[in-house]
Amino acid sequence: MSDKPSTVMDGVIETVKTIVYALLIAGVVRTLFFQPFWIPSGSMKDTLLIGDFLFVNKMSYGYSRYSCPLALCPIEGRIFGSDPERGDVAVFRHPVNGQDFIKRIVGLPGETVQMRSGQLYINGALAPQTPDGDFIEINEPQGPVASTPICREGFQPRGATCTKTRTIETLPNGVQHSVLDAIDGRFDNTGVFTVPEGHYFFMGDNRDNSTDSRERPEFGGVGFVPADHLIGRADRVMFSSAGRSLFFAWTWRSDRFFKKIE
Repeated sequence: MSDKPSTVMDGVIETVKTIVYALLIAGVVRTLFFQPFWIPSGSMKDTLLIGDFLFVNKMSYGYSRYSCPLALCPIEGRIFGSDPERGDVAVFRHPVNGQDFIKRIVGLPGETVQMRSGQLYINGALAPQTPDGDFIEINEPQGPVASTPICREGFQPRGATCTKTRTIETLPNGVQHSVLDAIDGRFDNTGVFTVPEGHYFFMGDNRDNSTDSRERPEFGGVGFVPADHLIGRADRVMFSSAGRSLFFAWTWRSDRFFKKIE
């Protein structure tokens, strides 16, 4: 009597078990350690480019309910928490619309933040900027949503050169990072923001093309971000593609593979 049906069934069961184990392991890793994140917009240029793929380190700030997919972790506040540092590039859950955003922490709890003539002031002191040439790209649809960049030259036809002024900004703790400026934007001058206790102030490095803490959530911005909405710190770009799909190998940016985020 043949045992072939039994052998086939055993193989199917083992395959199903392998898939289930793999999914469980992936779920644990994603929940406790690292979350994949694909950069969809140009708000963090040129630190992060559209099409950069990275893993967010969830262990960096401890865990909150937002550390789990769909915010399902039964956690009040944060556990195993540690405070973010100024200058960290971090992923957080938007306080209103529930989307995941990635920006740079510039303001800590209890501090004041203000923009004057496109320059950042923290607790009344200027975060100095040093000229660092131009950031140049082609004016064309970028990424899966086909967004187009803001250019210093104003309206540019498709395929033309698009330029932004680049400076190196030095934060009060000595962290230096690139900042882009293209136009006199409406958030180049703001009132004084006082960051509440237990909250953080985030800004994009591409200052004229960033939805961030400079605008309140009810008006389409981010506002102050509660500490328990932090998901993790972004430390390194793992992979990068300039095309509308990661499968377009001719658009891969090999110079950005494993690039440290500063």
